[in-house]
Amino acid sequence: MNEKRVVVTGLGAITPLGNNVETLWSNIKEGKSGIDYITRVDKDEFPVSVAAEVTDFDPSDYMEKKEARKMDLFAQYAVAASDMALKDSGLKITDENAERVGVWIGCGIGGMDTYEKQVRRFIDKGYKRVSPFFVPMLIPDMAAGQVSIQTGAKGINSCSVTACASGTNSIGDAYKAIERGDVDAMIAGGTESPLTNMAFAGFSSMKALSLNDDPKTASRPFDKNRDGFVMGEGAGILILESLESAEARGAKIYAEIIGYGASGDAYHITAPAKGGEGASRAMSDAIKDAGINKEEVDYINAHGTSTSMNDLYETEAIKTVFGDHAYKLSVSSTKSMTGHLLGAAGGVEGVLSVKSIQDNILPPTINYETPDEGIDLDYVPNQSREEEVNTVLSNSFGFGGHNATLVFRKFK
Repeated sequence: MNEKRVVVTGLGAITPLGNNVETLWSNIKEGKSGIDYITRVDKDEFPVSVAAEVTDFDPSDYMEKKEARKMDLFAQYAVAASDMALKDSGLKITDENAERVGVWIGCGIGGMDTYEKQVRRFIDKGYKRVSPFFVPMLIPDMAAGQVSIQTGAKGINSCSVTACASGTNSIGDAYKAIERGDVDAMIAGGTESPLTNMAFAGFSSMKALSLNDDPKTASRPFDKNRDGFVMGEGAGILILESLESAEARGAKIYAEIIGYGASGDAYHITAPAKGGEGASRAMSDAIKDAGINKEEVDYINAHGTSTSMNDLYETEAIKTVFGDHAYKLSVSSTKSMTGHLLGAAGGVEGVLSVKSIQDNILPPTINYETPDEGIDLDYVPNQSREEEVNTVLSNSFGFGGHNATLVFRKFK
């Protein structure tokens, strides 16, 4: 089979650090935090007080108000980021090419806010007062569905629901669809808007969230004093395109996507496999798929959640895969600044991986102050670094033992 080369031609993002890629990237380079005190719910009802919220978002900038009212925030974020990415790419979807352009946008949870509001309405007023849009606003695949409707893309339309690996799996699955020749272009990434009472209640009950009440230092991946992740929201979208398609229309090319690996831990519903065994297989498979030597990898955008087991086991997995080279490459967690966007994390981190290659800049891991035993790689502490960046791995791992890794490379 003649596999097609796949390139990135457009980027879009709605995040706690800015509602466009330029603002997001500028804040990442400066090591700014998008985390603050919770405003979406009454923080006094929970042990956790901080979150990474999207601010100043107006859906009417991207869609008709009537349409926005039929969408939960997670779908609105996806539509907005996709609109941005398409405009950035210059790709026009027409009657002639619509069936060759697809959508693959992951989401881990779906319309939590819609679910809570409608359940309250049902309890208070009965089933007749539940919105007829309840189900289509709730289901996680509706982000991809709405993006397809809004853009006219009629190719493969899908959604990978793999918890916090959803965005990365979706980009990887979209990449493979183009590589096989099923489509010429894909709108791909992840989206999530989970900042609701039940999400805070659930994650608080399982003791997964940081209890640090200082917003700017709560997310501290790989630091000895980390105490849990900071929940966030947003969307990150990439326009993936066959090299033939991109060159035929004279598109600018940000980077090439050359590898994808995915694995299952078969271990535990929430905890990662010991030693990062499953994560190491996803990375190894991605490198093998890319057809490169492990020594060619310059930088890893880590899953790096700021939880005790993830940061240790991801570090151990990197050492397993890379051996001595683990100490020569750079690893950082942009979740130190964006918080953990759950199903959207891989989408936003895919965008940041591409920007890292484009600008030859390594994003920092902020709040890295105290090294921890066995967690001893170069985490690009506290300040971004200018360095030649040719090849980047982006990792995402999710509850249920889902592991996914992408390989991006400078386009040549």
